[in-house]
Amino acid sequence: MTQLSLGQLATLACLMEVSAPKPGNVHRGADFDDLKLDDFQASAVAIGPAFDAARDQGIGVTILTAMRATQAVVSTNTNLGLLLLMAPLARSSAMDQAAVQSVLDSLTEQDSHDVYGAISLASAGGLGRQQEMDVGGPPPRSLLEAMQHAQDRDLIAAQYVNGFQQLFEDAVVPLRKKIEKQVPLPAAIVQTHVQFMSLHVDSLISRKCGMEVAHEATQRAQKVLRTYNQDKENYESAVGELDFWLRSDGHRRNPGTTADFIGAAIFVGLIDGWITQRSVASSDGK
Repeated sequence: MTQLSLGQLATLACLMEVSAPKPGNVHRGADFDDLKLDDFQASAVAIGPAFDAARDQGIGVTILTAMRATQAVVSTNTNLGLLLLMAPLARSSAMDQAAVQSVLDSLTEQDSHDVYGAISLASAGGLGRQQEMDVGGPPPRSLLEAMQHAQDRDLIAAQYVNGFQQLFEDAVVPLRKKIEKQVPLPAAIVQTHVQFMSLHVDSLISRKCGMEVAHEATQRAQKVLRTYNQDKENYESAVGELDFWLRSDGHRRNPGTTADFIGAAIFVGLIDGWITQRSVASSDGK
């Protein structure tokens, strides 16, 4: 994929993530009433120019510019979490924790200002309303300090504190292993999505529905994973049952944070080259 620009890779990662039939999420076979595949596709295209410039500017500028472009084409938040994960990766000299940590260590007060601006544009939670560093208030001087305050309730914020540990260990590594075993890309994405859900409480579900429901989602994903390991013939049925439960209650159980991690892992794979043109060409597999 070296012939594609960084912005094109960012767009492609978003398109590949949303196209795979991940349980509980919008994909090419399932929309929500108020959020459709077209919204995600338009958002994916919109962010390309911001990511083409990502290596020559602060990550806050990339996130804010991409969010402004997104808001010009959709009326809802389709990608804030994904932008927060992808922007440091786009600026990084290598796709590993050490290189990303170097990027995070260079964050400035302007980055904090720009990221808070993007959060405000998206009208999204994440860092939450708190006595300190409320996203509805003025941006703090240190974005990392704000992320530290939010890390226990938001897994994306935690990545800024721990150098993207969960992204690399629990999304990138398993996705790459599946690709290297020649699992078709959509199936590899779905399997990694379920595996990530089984390990981590989804921050979006916990914000919308509370921790009890979020933990239940994790437990249900663990059950699906056990089915895959013990009885692969019933795996598809188990995924379908998880998908049905996640879509119930007006899709409030949508594991959107998990999807953000999967999209970022795909972005890593495209940059590193272990997701190739052949992977994309075979993406009609199950």
